Amino acid sequence: MKKKVISVLMASAMSLSLLAGCGSTTPAATESNDSTATETPAADSNSDSAAAPAASGDVTEISVYRCTFNLANPDSAQVQKVQDAINAYIADKIPVQIKLTDIGSGEYTDKANLALANNEINLLWTASWEGTIGTNDLYPANAVYDLTDLVPGTPLYSSMAEGQWEAAKYDGKIYFVPVYKDNVEGYDFMFRQDLVDQHNWDLNSVKELKDLEPMLADAKADGLKYPFLTQKTAMFYRWYIDKFDFFTADSATNFFAVDRAKDEVVDTIQTPEYLEFCKLIADWADKGYISEDDFTKVTTDTTTQTQDWAISWWTDIPVNDEADARYGQDVTMVPATQRWAHSTSALGSCYCVTANSTPEQAKACVDFLGLLYTDSTLADMYTFGIEGEDFTYDANHQVTQTSDKYNHSMWESANATIVTPLDNEPANKAELYNDFNGGANTSSAAGFRFDKSSVEAQYTACAGVFDTYGFALENGGVAPADVESTLEKYQAALDEAGYQDVLAEFQKQYDDWKASK
Repeated sequence: MKKKVISVLMASAMSLSLLAGCGSTTPAATESNDSTATETPAADSNSDSAAAPAASGDVTEISVYRCTFNLANPDSAQVQKVQDAINAYIADKIPVQIKLTDIGSGEYTDKANLALANNEINLLWTASWEGTIGTNDLYPANAVYDLTDLVPGTPLYSSMAEGQWEAAKYDGKIYFVPVYKDNVEGYDFMFRQDLVDQHNWDLNSVKELKDLEPMLADAKADGLKYPFLTQKTAMFYRWYIDKFDFFTADSATNFFAVDRAKDEVVDTIQTPEYLEFCKLIADWADKGYISEDDFTKVTTDTTTQTQDWAISWWTDIPVNDEADARYGQDVTMVPATQRWAHSTSALGSCYCVTANSTPEQAKACVDFLGLLYTDSTLADMYTFGIEGEDFTYDANHQVTQTSDKYNHSMWESANATIVTPLDNEPANKAELYNDFNGGANTSSAAGFRFDKSSVEAQYTACAGVFDTYGFALENGGVAPADVESTLEKYQAALDEAGYQDVLAEFQKQYDDWKASK
């Protein structure tokens, strides 16, 4: 199969501009902020924005934006019903009402970013890995509210161990509220169980990527469109986490990492592991095991709910059976990596209060999250919808999801110890999550956060180069014979974009951080 590098046009530059505008034109109205360069400066009330929700009497309304991963297109009417049900439930518990906006994952970053720029959000769901509105984008853009003095002593703060708060801090301050879930990082190979049964695949033989090849050949012979589904994701970042700490938490900048053995910042593009990976993926694409749909981004977040694929990837969690409900079929996981606690693992799913919020709105956000993280009824409603319409409780008081109108998962909703387990999950789910988080390796780079402000233009330019070369290399968009020459072009384009300046700054900051420990 003859292939070429495909440059995917993205709107990230425009989005980053909007985000920067959000941070710079609407500084945080918070009593605890000071005027240091990396923090949102104190300001007088910014609630005169026409779009921003305002307090009404003793009740404060907050605008909540969240991403929907389990449905391609959220049903706005059902979201309204869930919002109204939540507001009725919390009315006598906290002086807060919410305005809930659900956005499909394919549109979330663009729409949420525009709403941020227009001061339309108070409480935003985000993650370390999200593009444009991720934690590493929001913080340097001064787009998030400093909660350091607001959170301690609240039900929200008490809802999880102090270590979770410490792991989520930026410059020693609280800007993000982790969703207490699988707050360490590791990855699995995911198999459709019906194919495992049909072909009698020996999953015990699978230790690394190359061990999948005989199974991919079977899937190809079956006529499946996606024998190996990458889910249009740059996969080097995931499969090689045991070797490298990709502390940027951004697959688009996975050319920076800490080599775990050397405890040094390295250019991963120049490593034998990257060449090995790109050659393997190119070979699989050439054999028809990886579809062009992945590197052209035709596949969607709901492709895994079809029977068009055989093997994919999964972020390891304490209860991997959750995937059965998410994908509507029986799937089985095999560990692909170890589990690691590092600088961004606690921020794989989190909330932030936006900088345009008033102190009253910020407190209302904290109050709402405090109830959400401690009240099982509210957590179930926010996650699963309306009982009897979107879900039911079985005889064991576990959840059966029944709706195609409102459907979320625990990991992007609320505290894992509070959300009721699904009917295919163990009843001791809370205990499993506590054990899971406590049993991980700790990275040598845990606690390090890179400040890219001095090289931000070069950093952004390098991320754009990744879109041209790296994404295709890692998703089968380059013919096997062209991998090495494309890698040379990739590195040259990075260097032209200022890569060596950013690499040197990474190395300096990491060395300084190690010396200060």
